[in-house]
Amino acid sequence: MSLVPFTPWPVAFAERYRQAGYWRGEPLTQLLEAQVQAHPEAIALICGERQLSYAQLDVQATYLARRLANLGFAPGDRALVQLANKAEFYVVFFALLKVGIAPVNALFSHSRLELLAYAGQVRPRLFIGSRQHPLFVDEDFVGELQGAIAELDTLLFDGDSDPVRSLRAWFEPVAAQCAYAPTPADQVAFFQLSGGSTGTPKLIPRTHDDYAYSVRRSVELCGFDRDTRYLCALPAAHNFALSSPGALGVFHAGGCVVLAADPGAATCFPLVARHRVTVAALVPPALSLWLQAAAGQASELASLRLLQVGGARLPEAQARRIGSELGCRLQQVFGMAEGLVNYTRLDDDEAHVFATQGCPMSPADEVRVLGRDDQPVALGEVGALLTRGPYTIRGYFQSPAHNAQAFDAEGFYRSGDLVRLRADGYLEVVGRIKDQINRGGEKIAAEEIENLLMAHPAITHAALVAMPDTALGEKSCAFVVSRDPALKSIALRKFLRGLGLADYKLPDRFEQLDQLPMTAVGKVDKKRLRQRIAAHLTPTESAPIA
Repeated sequence: MSLVPFTPWPVAFAERYRQAGYWRGEPLTQLLEAQVQAHPEAIALICGERQLSYAQLDVQATYLARRLANLGFAPGDRALVQLANKAEFYVVFFALLKVGIAPVNALFSHSRLELLAYAGQVRPRLFIGSRQHPLFVDEDFVGELQGAIAELDTLLFDGDSDPVRSLRAWFEPVAAQCAYAPTPADQVAFFQLSGGSTGTPKLIPRTHDDYAYSVRRSVELCGFDRDTRYLCALPAAHNFALSSPGALGVFHAGGCVVLAADPGAATCFPLVARHRVTVAALVPPALSLWLQAAAGQASELASLRLLQVGGARLPEAQARRIGSELGCRLQQVFGMAEGLVNYTRLDDDEAHVFATQGCPMSPADEVRVLGRDDQPVALGEVGALLTRGPYTIRGYFQSPAHNAQAFDAEGFYRSGDLVRLRADGYLEVVGRIKDQINRGGEKIAAEEIENLLMAHPAITHAALVAMPDTALGEKSCAFVVSRDPALKSIALRKFLRGLGLADYKLPDRFEQLDQLPMTAVGKVDKKRLRQRIAAHLTPTESAPIA
């Protein structure tokens, strides 16, 4: 059996995790199958006017799995998937797991550049997308994708009128001609996406064993059960919305996932009221919108008991407003798609809930906070966060050079975060080391945008830095040195769009300089650039395009 290559945990660690019961040797499909056995008629998903029971979700996933197996798909094959927040995302996810196909779930906001990069790394046989995405309203990019990936022989689209390519047509009944099964539990189930700090997006191989444990433990700490109604307002493919505890945690507990097209209050408040949502998960910018819209909406939010906030650091002042203005309890979540997840506990006091980002969820999570000399700092001092454990990966997909930097000799993952570890084990996130912008929870690798800007014929130097923003926490500012002093930001944005860059990665502001400031060792002095742009902004300015 040819399976997806990945960096395994050392044998001694793997045995320890199995002995402790963290790894159970069960595929992720068990999350769904257990509910089909116990409560087949319970509602698993609400998507607009549609509802799917656990039995219906499983049946549709099974029919898709059969069709794929009948075409010869088997463990070791890979898929690239890009679907919006719709029930189809979960049908596809479980179908691929059933056959042993490892998918990369691209975000719906991703565009040409990202899709080609992911496809180039995993070499998928299968692509599943949506005709509602601008890239796929015609066949132009389809041809480009197939031209770049010789292995890509099967394409399906949500919303396609051709039954051969219509995703929903593949959910219809079909007889099984070929046997199929998930990959073994200690093998790769699917790939998560790394925020990354370099130009090439990194893929995170997650095994059934490690991800299932992360989901189960999250459910224990967050109190999900059959009465949980979870609003999935963040992108369904995000690690936060998928497993912390996310939709998979809801399925494990036997609850119901209510899908929202976006996290805005105008979309979400009516869904909370209509479906009696009990739990929601947001990033801080979306929380700001909820707080702005909450006045007079107490009746719409009456069912909401718990609001999880993660993806970026939550200011304490904002955290303190949640109980009085939204009428629910706050749980802070600090995690990463590579593994480690921290939660404030449901019975924590206000000091912990408002001022920390929680503590590691597993007794087997190992955390180190190191100074510039790679030596541990004293408790309460700021340092770089390193971690390893039963659900933290040991290496990115086929990235040996990057892995040598991202992991130390003992297998600890260098997260790139700057944290303060308290004596009680709770973490306070104070910043990051990685050269990336956290734009409302979406990570933008500075090097990627700089490289694209440098492809413009008029630009000789480029540097992307974060600038403060009251709504999103951070926005991006591109400093450029150009041969054309009349070069306008609108032309640069058009140029980047033409290269296929996702809109959220487009610089929010452009500044043209005669030269970039340099450090004593000849590197671009981004600290000075950040200070420069911060000094230009007023405390309330939202950093419009210059």
